[in-house]
Amino acid sequence: MQVFKRVQLGLLLLLGLIFGGLKPAQAQADGTQNNVGYNITPVIPKNQINKENSFFDLKMKSGQTETLKVRINNISNDDVTVKTAIHTAWTNPTGTIDYVNNAKYFDASLRYKMSDISRIQGKKTLTIPAGQSKVVTADVKVPKTSMQGVILGGWYFKRLDTKVTGKVKGATNIKSEYSYVLGMKYSLGHAPAAVMTLGKVGATLSNGHQAVTANLRNTSAVIIPNLKMNTTITNRDSNQTVMHMKETNKQMAPNSVFKYPMLFGEKPLKAGNYHLHMVVKNTERDWIFDRDFTITKAQADKLNHDSVDNQGLNIWLLIALGALAMLILVLLILLIIYLIRRRRRDDEDEDKAK
Repeated sequence: MQVFKRVQLGLLLLLGLIFGGLKPAQAQADGTQNNVGYNITPVIPKNQINKENSFFDLKMKSGQTETLKVRINNISNDDVTVKTAIHTAWTNPTGTIDYVNNAKYFDASLRYKMSDISRIQGKKTLTIPAGQSKVVTADVKVPKTSMQGVILGGWYFKRLDTKVTGKVKGATNIKSEYSYVLGMKYSLGHAPAAVMTLGKVGATLSNGHQAVTANLRNTSAVIIPNLKMNTTITNRDSNQTVMHMKETNKQMAPNSVFKYPMLFGEKPLKAGNYHLHMVVKNTERDWIFDRDFTITKAQADKLNHDSVDNQGLNIWLLIALGALAMLILVLLILLIIYLIRRRRRDDEDEDKAK
């Protein structure tokens, strides 16, 4: 009995270490925040539409050429190195217009990229001495075109020589990145009416999470702001609602695609035939989309397997299986001990009988 109690106590301690010890490690940082060390000042040209805007909000014409200038001011006591680039605006999966990151994809309706018609002249990486300024220029060449609407982008500035701002115990030092983005908006002719269509709909992974993604396309050369979205997905076979989502304050860049992910969380995707009903609207108009789509068993199995949503469940399943294996091992040990003791008692009884 004492052996059994000792084994039982050891098992409980082991299980306690397994289930109680899986806590996320927390890194603690200390140190003081560094100053940005520089700022930028655009030189606003005469064709600025709204003089109060601090970004380039320019009225352009077909075939127009222009030189834009931005002054980089080093307001620190050290030299500052800044990298600069011009990006084409796009709609990211959160439903916001992204001027900072390079787009991984463009809609087929986009005729002119900001990064193609506005090109930085000279070096794209500049070192500005302490307390001084440098001017970076970009040449703009608007194609000869009948296009009317907006070409949108951003002029991006990133400091490269930032110092270490903090220390993390058990990890390497962390550097802070300091950047600015200056909006660039060219307006040609009159703004057309907003046109939105629904592209591909299907099961995908969005940042590793299982989802149904609907591709909303803004095929017009205008910004579509202040969008409200109401989406319902039903199973066509059972007519049951499997998902209902609402979104607000979404916006789309001109001639861009919004890959809208509807996340399932830890609920696994199931193969079947589905219907998507989506209402998208703002103060100007409404768009109503309906689309049938199918998730195959192969798709569902692969996405559920690859999804990070199920990794936690897999870990706990492994832990449970490990604990069960240890319990079986302990029971086998106890059984062996019991059989050995019984054999000894039988031997002792035989000796006494003799």
